[in-house]
This record gives sequence, C-alpha cells and structure tokens, in this order.
Amino acid sequence: MELAYYSDYAVRLVNSEEPARGIDTLTSVEAVRELFGPGQQAARRAGEADVTRLRTVRGRLRAVFEAAADGDEVRAVDLLNALLLEFPVSPQISGHEFRDEDGRPKWHMHIADHAANASAGYTATACMGLAFQLTELGVDRLGVCEAHPCRNAYLDTSTNRSRRYCSDRCATRANVAAYRARKRLYAERSERSERVERPGSGLTADAAQASSAAGER
Repeated sequence: MELAYYSDYAVRLVNSEEPARGIDTLTSVEAVRELFGPGQQAARRAGEADVTRLRTVRGRLRAVFEAAADGDEVRAVDLLNALLLEFPVSPQISGHEFRDEDGRPKWHMHIADHAANASAGYTATACMGLAFQLTELGVDRLGVCEAHPCRNAYLDTSTNRSRRYCSDRCATRANVAAYRARKRLYAERSERSERVERPGSGLTADAAQASSAAGER
C-alpha cells in the first residue's frame, strides 16, 4: 500500500461533517470503524472515546485544507506539522499481496499501527498520507469545495490543477447556479433597458412622465 493512498483517510474524516448543513455522521463507534474501510484490523479496537478524539482531529485537519485553499501554505504546513508531531507514525517496508512476474515481493512503504488507540492510529495514518501528498504534489492540491454550502475537502489530482469542487454533483450544481445568476442579471438589464430613452423623445420614460405631470400643473 503506497503512502499516497493514506491521504484519503484525511479526506474521509474531514468530510464526515458538513458544518453549513448541520450534518455530522461521526456519531458512533460504527461510524469510526467505517472510516477505516473494510478489512482494517485497527478498526476493531475502536471505542466510544474514539468518536470524541476523531472529532477533535477532524476540526484540525479541516483547518489544514482551509489554509491550503486560502493560499496560506505556511499555515497549512504548520498545522499539519503539529499533528505529525503529536501523532507520529511507524513506517516499515512491506511486500504483502504484491508480487511481480518473477514471484518476488513488490516492496513498498507501509505504515505500521502501533498506536495506543484506534483514533491515534487513524490520525497518524491520515496525517502521513496528507503530508506525502503535500510535499510531492504541492499545497495547492489540497482544496475545499467551492459549491455552497458543501465545503467538503478534496485532493486535486487533475493534470492542470484546475479542480474547484469535491464531486461532479457539486460542479453541476455550481454551474446551474451560475447560469441562473446570469439569467437574472440579463432579465434585470432588459428591464432597465425598457426605461431608457424613448425613440425621438430625448427623454427617458420616467423623465417623460415627470415632465408630462409638471405640464398638467
């Protein structure tokens, strides 16, 4: 398992809450276990205390993504470094389940789980994966969805670093909202144009009406 894979741990944890919508799915031990994904031995150690612990970490990881999205690279790195110091990892070389044509192990870096509890192990893994993405691909690859009110975190893997939304659904919703905004603007401009100068009168419709009323007096 490559280190880049672990960055998705951070995304999943951050997106377990949607503050603008008042949604929080991290409310039980089962929800903690689901964050790990299927087949993860560490998930079996999850307990009630891990719910609170991971909620705290979630807020700190969201701050990393938000700093990156705001273009504040130094703050994003400082926040992530603080987490890495607090939740260190134990890397080891692994070759399980991966073999080349010669039948030899395909060696790769793996993060061993020697943490005291499930949430500490999850956090260490998430932060290491995120740090790998940040240093290898750049801070600007960490983003926050621009589709209001979503604000989900995402990792930009596009070739031209152009991603702005966490999903196709949010991109479509944002495009529809922009289209409707343009239609409203066009309608407002059309309405104003109806009040502009009448042909040959030299006066706007409003001015002509005011002039007529004055003449009657």
